Amino acid sequence: MGRRFGQHFLARKSILDQIASAACPEPPSLLIEIGPGKGALTEPLLSLAPRVIAIEVDPILVQYLRQKFREPIEKNQLTLIEDDILRSDLAGLSGESRPVIAGNLPYYITSPILERVFSLDRRWQRAVFLVQAEVGARLVAQPGSKVYGYLSVLTQVHARADLLLEVSRTAFRPIPKVDSAVVRLEPRDAAADWGIEDRNAFLRFASVCFRHKRKTLRNNLSELYGKDRLDSLPEGRLRAEQMGIAELAALHRKLEAA
Repeated sequence: MGRRFGQHFLARKSILDQIASAACPEPPSLLIEIGPGKGALTEPLLSLAPRVIAIEVDPILVQYLRQKFREPIEKNQLTLIEDDILRSDLAGLSGESRPVIAGNLPYYITSPILERVFSLDRRWQRAVFLVQAEVGARLVAQPGSKVYGYLSVLTQVHARADLLLEVSRTAFRPIPKVDSAVVRLEPRDAAADWGIEDRNAFLRFASVCFRHKRKTLRNNLSELYGKDRLDSLPEGRLRAEQMGIAELAALHRKLEAA
């Protein structure tokens, strides 16, 4: 049951409880769970959150969950939605609430799910996700790290990211080929932190900066701004991985200035 979508189910209760506690240090008005699977995380979440919406794409698992959680469903504490998270209307589900979001994210669609959450702008309270360990490292990476890249910038422009817990592959059934990590994200104001007024424009710029990771900014940005202009800037000799968000934002403003 539930293997058609590549799920690996976390089976260690102590870790499930830690994830739920990190997501709900206090009872949220609404919690959205992405991919509840067999409901292992749903259970501790229901003990901490008065209202849970769980989005599951697998119809077989949805039927299983409806039986397992019949009582909280009847009490309107739990709403099960059979849908693909990449097509779900998170803003519509949230309504006026700033939801907490939690889940064991499928490895192959982690980045699109994060972008979906970030599309809420700052209309969310907190997200706690179980992700592939390598992805977790990239989300929190700092300049100069081997894994610092566009995904690091994308995440950190939208959120403060903390790596809470490393999770061995042996905690899952079936056992995957990789270890995992628990990451906490909290929305941030990029304008206040770095003067980034147009986040989408900055992220388009950053994606070009990291397009060819081993190339200098001069080479990556020359089609947009011209080599002569970049030759006149000391940053042009650097690679994007050497620059933090503050430095990238300052360069973006400099290059966009008339």
